Amino acid sequence: MALPERSTGDATSPRPRLALLLGDMTGIGPELVARVVSDRRLADVADIVVLGDRRVLEMGARDAGVTLAIDSVADVAAIDWDAPAVPLIDLGNIDPTALPRAEVSAESGRLTGETLAEAVKRSVMGEFDAITFAPLNKAALHAGGWKFPDEHKMFAHLLDHKGYFSEMNVLDGQWMSRVTSHVSLRTALDQITHDSIIEAINLVDRTMRRAGIEKPRIAVAALNPHAGENGLFGREEIDLIGPAVQAAAATGIDCKGPFPADTIYLKAFAGDYDSVVAMYHDQGQIATKLRGFNRGVTVTAGLDTVFTTPAHGTAFDIVGKGAASTGALENAIRLAAQLAGRRNAGTQA
Repeated sequence: MALPERSTGDATSPRPRLALLLGDMTGIGPELVARVVSDRRLADVADIVVLGDRRVLEMGARDAGVTLAIDSVADVAAIDWDAPAVPLIDLGNIDPTALPRAEVSAESGRLTGETLAEAVKRSVMGEFDAITFAPLNKAALHAGGWKFPDEHKMFAHLLDHKGYFSEMNVLDGQWMSRVTSHVSLRTALDQITHDSIIEAINLVDRTMRRAGIEKPRIAVAALNPHAGENGLFGREEIDLIGPAVQAAAATGIDCKGPFPADTIYLKAFAGDYDSVVAMYHDQGQIATKLRGFNRGVTVTAGLDTVFTTPAHGTAFDIVGKGAASTGALENAIRLAAQLAGRRNAGTQA
């Protein structure tokens, strides 16, 4: 969708329209959103509209100790982007006084899922170019009736997506992807196949190119200790992972491996690679969260709609204390705007 130019004072800029969601209201999400929109610190990045319940946003402002002028609108078409007030599409669906704070709530999960579904519907209709959501709770979503192992699979279902997709974590210029995600380790071993490895490599290459990285340098992690030690600790590297990496490289992708998982992330963060494709969830998550827990961003890659969120969770231990860092949420907004902006300019993922 080509965006019309919108006035930004003395210049014009086709900024992407971004829906910012409050996340699960039992956690730190409302506080994070209120703090980010209170001073318009990202107004140059995207045209941001909050989607959710006004009462929850106001609760977040109290937690954050900020003052908000809120302009409730029916849809994006009614927004004056030059006005100082925070535009809010008020769904009026969550009464924060009726729900607990700092604990898993099935009812909050149900309502959080409803808000996410509304955002997806509006994005399909063309109201938004990207969606960034504050931290939510997977257990609450599931208990609330959204029977998916994570929000990424929920998004794919709502979008009726049939092809391959995956979550990625972005931190300090590194794009950490994985072949398998939110499944048991035993299940992950069955899901690591020649085709799934190639699909993971292809997806991270496409997504990074869409983000403006012209020739991504991709490393692929091994599965076994010491990359199998020449077959002593397993032959998956020899019989499965290595041939898949070679097949992907033959298509023109700059990928190498498999490398021992306990050292490849050191090389990546030193600048030798732009991405590491892990075999299973914790290989990459442990490395990135140790590197910068409050700065990482999770991207749902491979779907028609751009989704980003902080890589950290709802942080029940600091809810209502005004102590939550907005770093990861700000990074998530910037990355969503970057991906959506390049798509609008004609760059395809």
